[in-house]
Amino acid sequence: MQMYRQWLASSQLHTILGGYLGSVLFILVLTAVGNLESTLFGKGFQTKLFPEIILCLGIAMTASGMVHRVCTTTCFLFSVVGLYYVNRVSQQTHAMPVPQQPVPTKKKK
Repeated sequence: MQMYRQWLASSQLHTILGGYLGSVLFILVLTAVGNLESTLFGKGFQTKLFPEIILCLGIAMTASGMVHRVCTTTCFLFSVVGLYYVNRVSQQTHAMPVPQQPVPTKKKK
């Protein structure tokens, strides 16, 4: 993003694109941190809101802020949307099925 800083700050659409690139950076850094924690602490370890997600979001927003101030805002918005979809896919993929318990039937005497 720093290499194309002048181009990304040249128009409004390019600035929004810079924020989107920052959100892609957020997802990539979050994935790297999650994989590192899974390797170090085991498969049952989950990425939490604090400190992992906040730290990764701070890294991405800082990188976007070095390009343009508006990139920081759009990076935050795109990152929140991306985090929602990553969480949704994760819940569908890794959710444990709930065992079905038999429903007791009441018999009249």
